[in-house]
Amino acid sequence: MELLSYTFFLFFLIAGEGVCANAQDRRMKTLTHHHHHHTYGRFRPTKLFVFGDSYADTGNNPMSLASSWKAPYGATFPGKPAGRYSDGRVLTDYLARFMGIKSPLPYKFRKYGPGKLRCGLNFAYGGTGVFDTGNLLPNMSTQIGLLQRLIKDKVYTKRDLKASLALFTVSGNDYDAYTSNGGTEEGLPAFITSVVNQMAIDLKRVHDTGIRRVLVTTLQPVGCLPRQTVYSSYKQCNETENMASEYHNQLLQEVVATLNNNTKESSFIILDTFSAFKTVLDSKTVLTGNSKFSLKPCCEPARIDANCGSLDKNGKELYTVCNEPESMFFWDTVHPTQAGWRAVYLTLRSSLNSINA
Repeated sequence: MELLSYTFFLFFLIAGEGVCANAQDRRMKTLTHHHHHHTYGRFRPTKLFVFGDSYADTGNNPMSLASSWKAPYGATFPGKPAGRYSDGRVLTDYLARFMGIKSPLPYKFRKYGPGKLRCGLNFAYGGTGVFDTGNLLPNMSTQIGLLQRLIKDKVYTKRDLKASLALFTVSGNDYDAYTSNGGTEEGLPAFITSVVNQMAIDLKRVHDTGIRRVLVTTLQPVGCLPRQTVYSSYKQCNETENMASEYHNQLLQEVVATLNNNTKESSFIILDTFSAFKTVLDSKTVLTGNSKFSLKPCCEPARIDANCGSLDKNGKELYTVCNEPESMFFWDTVHPTQAGWRAVYLTLRSSLNSINA
């Protein structure tokens, strides 16, 4: 299965060679027709560099370890597991769509699709944080170092970087590691402060490479994730957990305001995924027959020690999958479905226009 997924992925990589340039050409045509959205003289990024975790990863994690390379992940798009933590597209893909470019290649596959590096690169690895989270994968500082090495090797020029946008996602893996390592509730505010302070250092490093605009997501309402709502039979969010997200986000607003005060133009933009998740989850939608999205995951573990994609020793599935992922917000216990990400993207789209200012 994993070998098939790998071959399938590489086929897409090679078959899609040069699509990035075509997407940019199409986008330039669109700009001439829709200049009420984008006026000339504005910033129009043609490359996307992504740093972060499973909310942005499109295939970097090791196939032997990651659930993102196992069925039923990828069932909606591209139809087989392809390294995304969802049934289909994730935030990175929708941001690239907004920009009018092809989703940037995962860093791990850079040698297989050299012609595609012109769209940027995705350095995000599922399960990582700003600090090490115990999974031996590159944290944010290391991810930024990977780009710096490519710049040093002249893979990207100053001109490339000036026409680039960066996405930075931090979705709570640091806090999971803190809790699993015996961190206390009393010590959490201080730890949140250290996470956000490190984010500020990392965001500045990304901007200092020459990338003109840097988008950073707020922490989603972690108390609304199915791994929390399961304790109320998926009826309600855990508002205590959400308060921790809000504290993180309040500190993030402050450090981003400081970073913007220290740059010539407002280079740092907050993408408020916290509010977008809340708005989507609180809204009635035609996707669900004009009712609210459920807090239940589409791919639900059959027992407490299983995950979406888990098999027992006989190869039997230890999870169930819903019939209509397109009517569910959550795919597994922590990640949205493609439909969920699309709804979040549509909610955020008006704020994305500030990229082009």
